Amino acid sequence: MSRLRPSDAEKRAQRANSGDFSEALARGLSVINAFDDQRRQMTLSDVARAVDLPRATVRRALATLVELGYLEIEGRLFRPAPGILRLAIAYLSSNPVSSVLQPICERISRQVDASCSVAVLDGDEAVMIARAVPTRPSSVGLGVGYRLPVFCSALGRVLASTMSDSQLDSYLARLVPVRFTRQTVVSKAEIRRLIFDVRKKGYALADQEAEVGIRSIAVALTRFDGKPVAALNIGVQPEQVSSRVMIAEYAPLLLREAAALKRQLV
Repeated sequence: MSRLRPSDAEKRAQRANSGDFSEALARGLSVINAFDDQRRQMTLSDVARAVDLPRATVRRALATLVELGYLEIEGRLFRPAPGILRLAIAYLSSNPVSSVLQPICERISRQVDASCSVAVLDGDEAVMIARAVPTRPSSVGLGVGYRLPVFCSALGRVLASTMSDSQLDSYLARLVPVRFTRQTVVSKAEIRRLIFDVRKKGYALADQEAEVGIRSIAVALTRFDGKPVAALNIGVQPEQVSSRVMIAEYAPLLLREAAALKRQLV
């Protein structure tokens, strides 16, 4: 068994449940999470650099994940295997929010002839758990499981608006804003103002800040007891629908849907 590096040992000591924490499982999951749209396949050395772990540790994790069907290997290259979808299906099939909202997204998408998505907060990102698009092609890779930065997306700002003031302060303190497009707001003071604005207006509008060619409007979804659980949005190409129309027509539509859904979310 490999020994923990001093930095890892210090992290373990700081955990409240350090006695029950499985380092081997955590390392295996970090290897899975190393793969993304920029790193679709990697060598052992690539993975070791990505997760900052010793090659021997990574070799064992990769061999185990291949044996379990989560990864596959061709030559020296490792990549995710179809079996990895079992992890996503476990969440999507057991989570009542995603199962209830997928049909809603499909109906709204048909109604407005635009994409409709639901996202939840995962760390500092908004991750889509339900999504529907019109028959025309959508953006590549933009589907269930797709992640958006909280600070510059409509879905993310709505989710951030449901944070407590202390949670929001903590998020903004660690935030390092990245300019994804020319329209991305990177001033922390302005980001805070935009999030507070969502609390006042009940919706967030982001115009090509997270991705060029996407204008999005979103509202919060709360369950029966008023606890925020997700965000619901409509996304369009800028030439399809103006910001004015999205605010005048799509925001009220989403707010009505959110109100109707409240009693279904438990």
